[in-house]
Amino acid sequence: MIDRLTLHNYKAFQNAELPLGPLTLLTGLNSSGKSSVLQSLALLRQSYESGDLALSALPDEEHRAGRRTNVADKGFLLNGELVGLGTGEDILHEDFSEDEARIGLAVDEGPYHYGWTAAYEPEQNLLPLLDVELPDTSEGGRERPAGPEAVTPAFFTGPFQYLHADRISPAEFYPRDHQVAIGRGFLGVRGEHTVNFLRHHRDDAVPTGPLRHPKATSDLLIDQAAAWMGELCPGVDIRAEAIKGTDAVSLSYGFQGALGATKRRRPSNVGFGLTYVLPIVVACLSAQPGALILLENPEAHLHPQGQTRMATLAASAAAQGAQVIMETHSDHVLNGVRLAVKQGRVTPAQVVLHYFRGNGTGAEVVSPRVNADGRIDQWPTGFFDELENTLDQLIA
Repeated sequence: MIDRLTLHNYKAFQNAELPLGPLTLLTGLNSSGKSSVLQSLALLRQSYESGDLALSALPDEEHRAGRRTNVADKGFLLNGELVGLGTGEDILHEDFSEDEARIGLAVDEGPYHYGWTAAYEPEQNLLPLLDVELPDTSEGGRERPAGPEAVTPAFFTGPFQYLHADRISPAEFYPRDHQVAIGRGFLGVRGEHTVNFLRHHRDDAVPTGPLRHPKATSDLLIDQAAAWMGELCPGVDIRAEAIKGTDAVSLSYGFQGALGATKRRRPSNVGFGLTYVLPIVVACLSAQPGALILLENPEAHLHPQGQTRMATLAASAAAQGAQVIMETHSDHVLNGVRLAVKQGRVTPAQVVLHYFRGNGTGAEVVSPRVNADGRIDQWPTGFFDELENTLDQLIA
């Protein structure tokens, strides 16, 4: 699990160290840096998967002598499958010093620290690496085995999902890409491979634990997904099927009426929110221990109760061993997390809250804490206080 993320001269952050937990909520005004945090993690994973991130360490004696890791032809790949960030000019913090025109990203996993520093190239979308920090066993950390795999961050190779705010909309057909959905188990950044993933894994069992919905007809993924979707629309069931002779799959919904099941309906003929939230439901239910799930605006197109229940689902995934990092504008999502703490689904120590606000030169971060009763220790100005502000004006 990633315990800390460090950002230097990266977008809204001149220097920031952000603790992360099993369940982390990123909140704040628009353009305050929330998405940038998720994008930085996706950028590192994207650069690793493309082979552009250096991970080979020098022998200890050479490391201690001050020699750098070989970083030739390596760098941050700004545009790829996960994120498209433009060029160096788009991601360098605007208030950098001329002699510090470099961008740094680092993560801490348990006793291990990994860091990468890239040069600023305003027109390039592969920013060349200048230096790499990798765990050094001579400094008292856990002894690690020999070989290049010993210095690879777990979140580079573990199960991973990143769902953008712009997700799939209702449609008749979705792609049937075996390599992405089945081979890699990736739902796509828009969730476009969710239906094919669900078709293939429909009979996989959701392990016993917080993710098991008590009202589901079975422990199978397809029935568990339907039960969680039923929190948004009671009585719904899901069917994901291959279309014979094509490279496409179809999605349909059924609804239990007073006289039993009605005819099946296309996604375009039911509420937009059902299809929009389906990738989030599947990502959480299929998460394995050690998985990293990045979610942008899970509340989009959901009514308030549905937003609260999506927070319950995310908390359940965290309690079952995944790491979930969510960007949200919803007080219902926040309150759903608080309720999950009070109900004992997750502990206060497992929840991290960050509120981002501009300070004139970038982003300032305030990190309220939640206690065992679901109460928060501080409410900085702008932190989900609009309801109270509006009510004050109404009753004035």
